Order: sequence, then C-alpha cells, then structure tokens
Amino acid sequence: MGAIERNGFRFEPEFSVISQNGAIHVFHNGKFLEELKFEFSGKFPENDQIEEMVAQYCNRHGL
Repeated sequence: MGAIERNGFRFEPEFSVISQNGAIHVFHNGKFLEELKFEFSGKFPENDQIEEMVAQYCNRHGL
C-alpha cells in the first residue's frame, strides 16, 4: 500500500514482516508530525487495518 493523503496530511505506512510490526508516518505540508505504531500477523498488514488507523487519526484531529 502506498501513501494516503487527506486534507493536506500524508500518511506513509511501512512495516516489517519479520518483526510483525509497522508504523504510519504522519506528515502535514511535508513536515513530519508523528508515528503511529501497529502490529499485524501474516505476510503483510491488511489494507483495512491501515485505513482504519488513518480514519481514527483524522477523526481524533478533526480532519
């Protein structure tokens, strides 16, 4: 999955299959804001899991 863009924010997921964890890096206008960590099982995280995390972030921050 590539980056997700919403309202000037960019969410860039990355993950490690070996460690079974990942993070979504949050940027606004090119400036790094924070990292949202997560865990998953299987060969890669489900797109729905990443989309849900982005949606929750947007809801919490009124985006």
